Amino acid sequence: MRTLPFFPPDLFEADRDALLKAMFEVGTDPEQRFILGRRTAEFEQEIKKATGAGDVVACGSGTGGLELAVGALDIGPGDEVIVPAFCCQPVASSVANAGATPVFADVDPWTMVIDPDSVESLITDRTRAVMPAHLFNKMADMPRINEIARRHDIAVIEDAAVVQGAVLDGVPAGRWGTLGVFSFFQVKAFGTAGEGGVVLTDDPELARAVRMLRNHGQDGVNRFLHHRIGRNSRFDEVIAAFQLHRLPTLADRLERRATIADYYTERFAPLAERGVKPPPAGRNGRCYYVYPIQVTRRDDLRAYLTENGIGSHVYYPTPLPLQPAFNAWAPEGADWPNARWASRSNLAIPIWPHLTDADVERIADTICDFFA
Repeated sequence: MRTLPFFPPDLFEADRDALLKAMFEVGTDPEQRFILGRRTAEFEQEIKKATGAGDVVACGSGTGGLELAVGALDIGPGDEVIVPAFCCQPVASSVANAGATPVFADVDPWTMVIDPDSVESLITDRTRAVMPAHLFNKMADMPRINEIARRHDIAVIEDAAVVQGAVLDGVPAGRWGTLGVFSFFQVKAFGTAGEGGVVLTDDPELARAVRMLRNHGQDGVNRFLHHRIGRNSRFDEVIAAFQLHRLPTLADRLERRATIADYYTERFAPLAERGVKPPPAGRNGRCYYVYPIQVTRRDDLRAYLTENGIGSHVYYPTPLPLQPAFNAWAPEGADWPNARWASRSNLAIPIWPHLTDADVERIADTICDFFA
């Protein structure tokens, strides 16, 4: 029986020759420019064209992008940023590392993305920004979040790390916020053979700040002249060349993921009375980076899948404010019941684009058999 891992080891097998070619060409280029060269500039322009963003700044990682966004807004000690309680930790660490306070909002119990009502209830006169994160396969409710942000005159840092290519109400992911961030960590929908990210913004002054901050506060013209206290979050030329190669086929890979998700959602809908809740059906505001179901008998189902050679993954088994690292920012008596439920119930199953139809059917059959 063929094992179907959650994330396969051959994600880039079809692009092996292109990666080797990129390494050779960058390594033998007379310019000997290994970071922030012409390939990075071309990649930034391609993402700009694909999204319609006013400016795109490539950086070292998605986490680096969030840190650059926080820095560009001059958020620091005394400031608060509202972040989701159920999420990957950079939404909170990027705020805490700037000396600001992460304020944890609860999430929607079904979609598991940040709840706008919870966001609004947490806004104070110290709130500088809200950082909604699109999660798994679902974009946050950006129209409502933006409306709340406008009323309270706060910035929106859109963590679009996992949803490259998603479109909500005609607007691409990454374009809803004051600043938006993509990640190219290998398992993301537009992952790469390494690390990388971009920051998107329509504000030229914020774009200028991000460009300086990513390269030790330099302006890109005068080397060793530092205008700001920056950091090293520079983009690799080999990665830029590799992503330029993979960009034209991204839409096909996303469509394959969406097709698999449609099939799963249809197959799992009858399991609702057995304690299984698939994601909401549809394509608007979706990317299907991973496909999570919520299951009351999660551990039993996961063990059954493992016995049958099918990988799965549990995301964020402890909400952020309950983590030791962020305990100092968890107010006494506060609770995030939906985040706790998401941590207890979510189970992600394989959805990588080169799964065959037979593979997808086998995964769905195995889950349905467990509940039969």
